[in-house]
Amino acid sequence: MAVLGCIADDFTGASDAASFLVKGGMSVRLYNGIPDQPALEKGPDRHHSPDRPDDAQAIVIALKSRTQETSRAVADSLRAARFLLAQGVKQIYFKYCSTFDSTPKGNIGPVADALMDLMKAPYTLLCPALPVNGRTVEHGMLLVNDVPLHESHMKNHPLTPMWDCRIDKLMEPQSRYECRCLTTEEVEHFSPGSLEQVLGSPLYLIPDYKEPEDGSRIAAAFGHLPLLTGGSGLLEPLAQMWTNRLSSEGHIPESGTDGKALLLAGSCSKATLGQIAWYQSQGKPCYKLDPAAMLDGKQTLEDAWQFIETHSSSPDTVLVYSSDTPEKVKEFQKLGIEKVADMLEGTTARLAVRAVEQGYTRIISAGGETSGAVTKGLGFSSYWMGESVAPGVPIMVPAERPDIRLILKSGNFGQEDFFGRALTMTSK
Repeated sequence: MAVLGCIADDFTGASDAASFLVKGGMSVRLYNGIPDQPALEKGPDRHHSPDRPDDAQAIVIALKSRTQETSRAVADSLRAARFLLAQGVKQIYFKYCSTFDSTPKGNIGPVADALMDLMKAPYTLLCPALPVNGRTVEHGMLLVNDVPLHESHMKNHPLTPMWDCRIDKLMEPQSRYECRCLTTEEVEHFSPGSLEQVLGSPLYLIPDYKEPEDGSRIAAAFGHLPLLTGGSGLLEPLAQMWTNRLSSEGHIPESGTDGKALLLAGSCSKATLGQIAWYQSQGKPCYKLDPAAMLDGKQTLEDAWQFIETHSSSPDTVLVYSSDTPEKVKEFQKLGIEKVADMLEGTTARLAVRAVEQGYTRIISAGGETSGAVTKGLGFSSYWMGESVAPGVPIMVPAERPDIRLILKSGNFGQEDFFGRALTMTSK
C-alpha cells in the first residue's frame, strides 16, 4: 500500500517528482489524471491490473492545474487528495515547479490553501528549491543559478513570466495565509512550540535550501507533517525517510527496450535550445515545424511524417522540433498565442501517436506543454517509473504497454547531450 501521495500541477512536473521518489528508493506509480475509483475495482486479476496502485509505495497524480482556471484547479486538486487519502497514504505532497511558475492570479496559493483546509494543517512548507538543478532558496528568495528568479530566463516565460523572487511576495496575491522564512539554523532547531505565538491561522514556512544536504535537514524537521508543498528537491530525502521505515524494496522497471525512437521538442527554454543545437551538431536528422508555414498550409503533419519515414531505416533518430528563440516566439505569438500553441502541440502529439501505431517503442519529448499533449494523445492512464536520464527526468513505462519507454522532460532540465543520453539508456 502506498504511504506517500503526490499531486503535481502538470505532467512533466509529475514525472520530475516521481523520479526523485524513485531515486530515494520508492516504487512509484504515476497516474495521468485522477484514477476512476470504480475502474480500480474491476477485473478478476485486480492485483495485476494496470490500474491498481497496490504495489506502489508512492502514487503521483498528474493534473493540469498550473494554468487552469482557479476554481477548476482547486476542485481537481481536492479530488486528487481525497483519492489519495482513500488509498491510505499517510502524507500528501503538493508539487509545483522549482521556478514557481505562477502569475499573480495563479493557482499555487489557492490550491495550497485548499489542501491546508482539507487536511486541517496548522502549518506547512513552501519549498520549491531543487539545488541539483540550480534552484535554491536563501532568506526566502528563490534563485536560479544564483540569479534572482525575476532576473533569470523566467522573466520571459510565455505563460508564467515571473515578477519577483521573494516567495512570500509571490504568494501574497494568491493566498489567504501568511508566510514566514526559516534560516538553516532555525530549521535545525525547529520545534512546533516555536510557532505558538503566530499560529492564529494556517501558516506557510519557507526554509532556506541552498545545498542538497539541506533537504535531509528539512525532511528530518518536517517529514512528519501530513501535508507538504514544494518542488521535487525535497522528495528524495522524504522518500529515503519513508524507505527506511518500509519493510519491502520498491520495484524499478528495466530502462531498455527494442525498437525505434522519435525525438520531439517544443520547449523554448535555453536548456532545450542548447540540447537541440547539440543534436544538430552531431549531424543527426532534424525537422523544424514552422508555425507561419503551417498556418499558411505550406507545411503539414504529412510533411513531417514523410521526413521521419525517409530516415526510418537509418541508425540515426529523427528530432522534430518547434522550439525557437524568445524573439522568434514573440513574432509567432502575433499570429495568435493559443492558436499557435494548440497547432504545434497537436501536431507533435499526432506524430507521437502515429509513431507508436507504426511500431516505434521509444518516444522522447522536451517541454511541459509538448509532453502534456503527447501523453494525452497516447492515452496511457498510468506508468511505472524507472531510472533517470537527468535529475527530474525519469524513464517511464506505461502499465498498459510494458514494451514502450517514454521520456518527458521539463524544458529547463537535462544536460546538453540529453537526447543522446536518452537514446542510449532506452535502447537494448
